[in-house]
Amino acid sequence: MIHRFSSRRQPLDESFLNDRLIDAKSYDRIAGYFSSSILEVAGEKLESIQGVVRMVCNSQLDERDVKTARAALVAMRREWCASEPEKYGQNSKNRFTRLYEFLKSGKLKVKVLPEKTFGLIHGKAGIITKKNGIQTSFMGSANETYNAWKLNFELVWEDDSPDAIQWVREEFEALWYHPDACDLADFIIEDIHRLANRTVLSNIEEWKRDPDPAASIVELPVYRSELGLWEHQKYFIKLAFDAHQSSHGARYVLADMVGLGKTLQLAMAAQLMALIGDKPILILTPKTLIWQWQDEMKDRLDIPSAVWNGKQWIDEQGIEYPVRVENIKKCPRRIGLISYGLITRKSEVVDYIKELRYECIIVDEAHHARRKNLGANRENERHDPNNLLEFLHEMGGKTKSMLLATATPVQIYPIEAWDLLNILASGNNESVLGNMMSHWRHAEESLNQVMGKEDFPTDDREQWAWIRNPLPPSKESLDFEIIRRSLNIGDDVSCASGSDWEKLREPDKARIRSLSHNFIKNHNPFIRYVVRRTRDFLENEINPETKEPYLKPIKVMLFGEEDRDALSLTPYLKEAYNLAEEFCLTFSKRARGGGFLKTLLLRRVGSTLYAGKRTSEYMLGIRPENLDEEEEEDDVQMSGIFKDMPDDEKKLLKRFLDIISEHQNEDPKYQKIKELLQNGWLERGCIIFSQYYHSIEWLREKLSKDFANEIIGIYAGGQNSGVIENSIFTRTSREVVKSRIRRGEIRLLLGTDAASEGLNLQALGSLINLDLPWNPTRLEQRKGRIQRIGQIYDKIWIFNMRYKDSVEDRVHELLSSRLKEINSMFGQIPDCLEDVWIKVALDQIDDARKTIDEVPRKHPFELRYDKIEPINWEQCSKVLDSEERRRYLMKGW
Repeated sequence: MIHRFSSRRQPLDESFLNDRLIDAKSYDRIAGYFSSSILEVAGEKLESIQGVVRMVCNSQLDERDVKTARAALVAMRREWCASEPEKYGQNSKNRFTRLYEFLKSGKLKVKVLPEKTFGLIHGKAGIITKKNGIQTSFMGSANETYNAWKLNFELVWEDDSPDAIQWVREEFEALWYHPDACDLADFIIEDIHRLANRTVLSNIEEWKRDPDPAASIVELPVYRSELGLWEHQKYFIKLAFDAHQSSHGARYVLADMVGLGKTLQLAMAAQLMALIGDKPILILTPKTLIWQWQDEMKDRLDIPSAVWNGKQWIDEQGIEYPVRVENIKKCPRRIGLISYGLITRKSEVVDYIKELRYECIIVDEAHHARRKNLGANRENERHDPNNLLEFLHEMGGKTKSMLLATATPVQIYPIEAWDLLNILASGNNESVLGNMMSHWRHAEESLNQVMGKEDFPTDDREQWAWIRNPLPPSKESLDFEIIRRSLNIGDDVSCASGSDWEKLREPDKARIRSLSHNFIKNHNPFIRYVVRRTRDFLENEINPETKEPYLKPIKVMLFGEEDRDALSLTPYLKEAYNLAEEFCLTFSKRARGGGFLKTLLLRRVGSTLYAGKRTSEYMLGIRPENLDEEEEEDDVQMSGIFKDMPDDEKKLLKRFLDIISEHQNEDPKYQKIKELLQNGWLERGCIIFSQYYHSIEWLREKLSKDFANEIIGIYAGGQNSGVIENSIFTRTSREVVKSRIRRGEIRLLLGTDAASEGLNLQALGSLINLDLPWNPTRLEQRKGRIQRIGQIYDKIWIFNMRYKDSVEDRVHELLSSRLKEINSMFGQIPDCLEDVWIKVALDQIDDARKTIDEVPRKHPFELRYDKIEPINWEQCSKVLDSEERRRYLMKGW
């Protein structure tokens, strides 16, 4: 029999649904979008149902999202968070509680089906089975929402005929058992539990009374728009924040390998310290990273900040503040970012910076703070710091906490790591290397111990001298907890005295003698204060709670590494490349300064022939109006040096330009890219990286013709970002490009290094390096764009391109025998090896080999940090009001 129901005549939930669910044994339902449907179904009379409720829902999942289980969970989480369930308010708490109980108990099972599988699931239907076996089916316009059953005008037809029931069942099971249907993500179930208990702290002082880091973090974009923080990131953030609240502050070198999210960890620590304290946070970065820092803090963490651009402050909204040098002391935000180029150049603003006291100073790429002319057999010479190292020593006493970040605390020489710890120990901070009488304050003594060059002393008092100054904190082991308790020394005191040996009982002295056997291996300050986690460690260390690795392994399949993979140039193009080399050698004989400008043309032509062509035009004064914003700093330097070029140099350049102009369409890199894209790389989603926008511009034009039906994204600096559709380029913001990648609309992205720091491309499974940067860190940063949390593939593909017999090819040959060794030791090629490229370009092959040989065959000492504990911030139900948090962070210095 057919029964018709109209919400105009009577409430649908009372007149139909709830009545039918009483004494029901099961309930199968085809509903609408899961993000709203699962919440509203909790309002129904599900308690009376004895069996299981099965609901299949629509989702905005893309077809690519269900290729792997990991991709489906990532996309589902993102869609759930985008619905902003935290804004439902207090009235929804009971419904969240009931929903969690239904889902956790298994009474309610939900499957999510991508919209593109059958299109929008607009047909709504269900089957209710009573305890006595009687069934009924219904269909209509009503979705599984409060509005549908309570407020909207809806029509429902009920039909209990066997034919109707069978028909609805077939439709339900076609959706429920479809291969694309995914179980509801565990994250969503646990987030429902969090929301059921959610309370908001409206005042910062209320949070300060019990400063739980999660309260200010769990609803930031990194959690609600992305995939949250890795366990190792949470561990360091908590480590730094807890230490900051102690008397000696937080003093650490964060030395995680590239791609493990150092920026995010430092920025989160900065926010927490800013919220708990009342002094400025100063972040020092290379000039090339300063805007990326601000963008990442704004986009991923919703942290306001201001950048000093050399003459004025500019906040996260782009608002410029008055131009006055002394205004550097008046940052309009609690967190200020400054290029440490100002310090290396001894800018006049440095004196103003020194006048303030800080909550925390953070230094990115801190290995640039080092001794001058550090080289072989010079480790024991007098301390001769460069400007940055000298500045940081001076600032150590003007900040409570200091965090230094570098993936390579040892570039070549062990003393480089000691110098970083000595920075942390500056300002009479005794927690790191002890007081001024400590053995650890002497580089040669301490390095000889950690490198195993000298045996640990056997005399009791000598052992005690090494162990007590500084005395490891209680949390490091039960032994140190007992020793501190025996001496009545709290963790706020860093050192014990020599005379304390006499105060120790004999069992405690025996304990210290036992500790001395492995003290250097397990408890030296390098291990304690250099926090270095490797990808290998995180991919193999098992989380005791999940029984899975802390980091989901993402393997790299590397292509283009064999000698045969180098791309051969035609005879004409080979002649052009030789002319570029001859020009650089000729120019280097008269040019002053470093190797960068001497080898500029070779750097560009090694990227693409077109980039070399544009550079030679600029050097010759041709088309100077087409200044590339991303290369402006380099090109501005060019203007004076190349202005009065001798005739022999001009002749070489003109001959080079003539050949390239005639044969630029024969560049073998494009043919290889086209071949790769047509053989699986495009299907996986592909990012093509270059150092130079000119190379991206050239590639953009060629790909837009050969892949006219493909939407191509351009991710670059300035106003150069955009999208190509139907071979037409349209400028747009980088945010739009990123959003379209996430939605699966863009599978092919062209990006420049300068724009891509902090870019997250988990949806793309392959990467082509159009060029090989002479700064080796760049390659690791590029790889880190796709080898990151949420990557949908278990293996990513990377192809490294280089021309046969180019500088890059010759350096590859020189390094090939040691690449595996160097990478396993440092996690990347150290920045110091950039000189190898320059020396090869200038035909100084023997010097290049010597530079490579200076890199040690094995790490001089162990920099391990194998401490990590699961931290459950995801379930934090007490949250700091977002507006209150922003208000506090927007206070100026």
